[in-house]
Amino acid sequence: MISQAFRFCTAPMMEWSDTHCRVFHRLLTKRARLYTEMVTTGAVIHGDRQRLLGFDPSEHAVALQLGGSDPRDLATSARIGEDFGYDEININVGCPSDRVKEGRFGACLMAEPQLVAEGVAAMKAAVKVPVTVKCRIGIDDQDSEGALDALARAVVAAGADALIVHARKAWLNGLSPKENRDIPPLDYDRVYRLKQAMPNVSIIINGGIKSIAEAKQHLAHVDGVMLGRTAYQEPWRLLEVDPELFGEAKPYATMKDALEALIPYIERQLAQGLRLHAITRHLIGSYQGVPGARAFRRYLSEFGVRPEADAGVLLKAMVAVTERAPAEAA
Repeated sequence: MISQAFRFCTAPMMEWSDTHCRVFHRLLTKRARLYTEMVTTGAVIHGDRQRLLGFDPSEHAVALQLGGSDPRDLATSARIGEDFGYDEININVGCPSDRVKEGRFGACLMAEPQLVAEGVAAMKAAVKVPVTVKCRIGIDDQDSEGALDALARAVVAAGADALIVHARKAWLNGLSPKENRDIPPLDYDRVYRLKQAMPNVSIIINGGIKSIAEAKQHLAHVDGVMLGRTAYQEPWRLLEVDPELFGEAKPYATMKDALEALIPYIERQLAQGLRLHAITRHLIGSYQGVPGARAFRRYLSEFGVRPEADAGVLLKAMVAVTERAPAEAA
């Protein structure tokens, strides 16, 4: 069954998509599905759960991404995530970092589709919320046709509710995690073919998508689009998600309105001892192609990091900006 819940998503990104980032993104789009950074099952089971899993109620719908391969640990972690209130549990089968490879989770699991399927089945038995898989089209010398089909069919048979596919291979031997974001060529057609082969499965495409206009083009072929670095580095684009992809009004007419709406959250967090920079680092790309955008970035970068910085820093940074539609189309 195809779900509209996955029509537009923001990607799980290590050190980027934390709770402060997600609260900001939620102000820009009511309809996007937001994802946490990957959290390992070991951290969920043995770590500080409130610090690792806590999130603001405004973030819904929000998904927890898990890293792991042991079905029992995945089931336990999924149950903990559901108890915390997450709307979806996602398993990472796409991260190419060395630490992930050594821990037997992430992209290396593309070589073990049955193990991933066992994890999905265990999570499905443990929770009522959707369980999804985020993967690559293959790894290293794998044939991406056979590798992706094998993983997809295994996890769907195990009950996966959706498959999010980063449309490039991961090279675990010879490329760094950073290089894996750009060097392996994108193959969107491979993901389109997967959708054609599995018409009743929700297929979401990810990788290299740079605008909402591009997202609309992909939606002619697949059920959903996941935006990664563009959503983070150019968050102003998210203001167009609801009107362009869902036919609904923007939550806020302008970025200035959205940033002003973020002030109460900032003040609550500062009162609990958080430093302003933990939030404002996610706001740097809020403006592009408008007068004062550079001054806005410079002011936040210079004054937002100071120990005494408060919400007034953001308000002062915004004074520099003359708001109009960005020079580059969404």
